[in-house]
Amino acid sequence: MNKNDDIERLFDNLPHFVQQILNNHPNKENLLEVVLDLGRRPEARFIKRSEYLSRKIMSSQDLDFILKRTSQFDNENRAGIEQTLHRICCIRNRQSLVNGLTYRIGRAIFGTICIIRDLLEFNQSILILGKPGSGKTTIIREISRMLSNEMNKRVIIIDTSNEIAGDSNIPHSGIGKSRRLQVPTTEFQDQIMIEAVENHMPEVIIIDEIGTEREALAARTISEKGVQLIGTAHGNNLKSLIKNPMLTDLVGGIQYVILSDEEARKRKTQKSILERKALPAFQIAIEINQQHWIIHQHIEKSVDLILRKDYYSSQTRELKSNKYIYICYRPFELSQLPVNIYSNLNWFLLDSTWKIMNYSNKIHSRSFNLKKLSIYNLSFSKNLMYEAFCNLESKFIFTNFVKRADIILALKKHLKKNLKLKKLSKQYYIKIYILDQKSLYQIVKLFDAFN
Repeated sequence: MNKNDDIERLFDNLPHFVQQILNNHPNKENLLEVVLDLGRRPEARFIKRSEYLSRKIMSSQDLDFILKRTSQFDNENRAGIEQTLHRICCIRNRQSLVNGLTYRIGRAIFGTICIIRDLLEFNQSILILGKPGSGKTTIIREISRMLSNEMNKRVIIIDTSNEIAGDSNIPHSGIGKSRRLQVPTTEFQDQIMIEAVENHMPEVIIIDEIGTEREALAARTISEKGVQLIGTAHGNNLKSLIKNPMLTDLVGGIQYVILSDEEARKRKTQKSILERKALPAFQIAIEINQQHWIIHQHIEKSVDLILRKDYYSSQTRELKSNKYIYICYRPFELSQLPVNIYSNLNWFLLDSTWKIMNYSNKIHSRSFNLKKLSIYNLSFSKNLMYEAFCNLESKFIFTNFVKRADIILALKKHLKKNLKLKKLSKQYYIKIYILDQKSLYQIVKLFDAFN
């Protein structure tokens, strides 16, 4: 990955004793923030740690030196540096005098989204979730460059705080050929979103930090007009977004539904349940973590399964130092989920192991306990078994190893020719279920017998 950060231009505005230390710092490429508070030692914050830069404390003269070289702060106490992505935020006292500054480093990092390049080809709306500082803005900046330069799409960026394209009338080169609409204040962001669709005929609209109910409603309106959306929102995972009353409209909205007695017995739930109201404004959700990204490729299915507290699998992606992208599939019960692991039932489970696949076609496996019926499939295609599997409430594991199977599923004509399989079934006491033909109805009827 290549970085473009113009970090020396940020250092030029700092006091000389801080500037000298940062210019010679061996880890300045991983610098995230510089914190300068009145009466305290200057502090540098890196990806995994922080450290003091000097024994000298910041004086009012040092702050005045910086403020004279900084553009005027807006109503949200933010300022920028021309033609860069850096952001300067100030802390004021009760008399509105500045007594603290936070320098946040902005970087255009090329190659960050190779891990999800295939998802951009689908022309579907993508919602990116993550904690503050997780890199969401850097990701959508690179997405805007790729969509406009490499895929030749008409891209409009709604830039509220000038973080995506920089604090200048000329947008930063990191966004490629994308156009940028600047928002005067946050309260007008939803209006500018609608204006972008009506005035500029975009194919893609990119929005950073959707945070209010009005912005969520505007995102839904844009989605219904057929425009592709790329947006970010604060949240640990999809479940936390569902619990946020202002942003639930992004995933279709949540409502209470009263079921009939018969329906409640059929679903094996209470009569009063939560359900999704409508289709989500976004089709794909990505949860950003430092080690890996979690993908919800069908967000409506993920939301439904989370509301039902059902069983489903997760897809995680990770870019290793060997430049291979590892895609992991792992089934979970919702009650057993570790933190930040949520996903959809979109992938066919081949075994009671989860597999890590990379683009070099190497496969590694790691076992974990799962109390489900294990089936060895001799005769039927994966697509047929997947369709039968997804339409049933009961869950099964399809294994490639006869010794691990609880039952064997086969066609009669195939079983006659496979004497070795018959021998193994007797040796390991495995039942064989024989079907006459490749019929979805027969497979579903057989699986229903195990409920």
